[in-house]
Amino acid sequence: MLNDLLLLNKIKEGNIKAFEQLFRFYYSPLCLYAAGITGRMEIAEEIVQELFYTLWKEREKIQIFHSIKSYLYGAVRNQSLQYCEHRKIRNRYQEKILNNPLKEVPATDPQSRMEYEELKLINNTLNKLPERRNRIFRMHRFEGKKYNEIAAILAVSIKTVEAEMTKALQTLRKEIEHYTYLS
Repeated sequence: MLNDLLLLNKIKEGNIKAFEQLFRFYYSPLCLYAAGITGRMEIAEEIVQELFYTLWKEREKIQIFHSIKSYLYGAVRNQSLQYCEHRKIRNRYQEKILNNPLKEVPATDPQSRMEYEELKLINNTLNKLPERRNRIFRMHRFEGKKYNEIAAILAVSIKTVEAEMTKALQTLRKEIEHYTYLS
């Protein structure tokens, strides 16, 4: 704990070497911890990078009364849980908009109407895809599964998953281009 306080004091004074030491020591374990909560390594890395950015930017103001380790892990836990909660809310919102008839979207709110129309277009396009392609796309984009996880679940090769995702994205791009051209 004494080492933590000395390191923190050096960081507060602007010692970049002390900050780099802290970063190198905690970055990977924090990413693994965040990935365990969020289920996605790329999100975990963003959370940890943002934490260290904020730590450096606000170094003179930060008050840590216990250990740096408990502060970092607590901050990562809070941000990871906040990400998960935001993801749940976003998914519920998408479901609500897609499952509600158009007449329930407020006519006075152009933003809501536009979001509804875009989500409806995406959902309709996805529903036109072949069943396996649709399932692969939804598993990757909506459930956050990686290609190798999808391949294992569906008992197909990773190359098949990649090819299906490429085709799904091409189809979506064409529909979206057509939609934006008509708008």
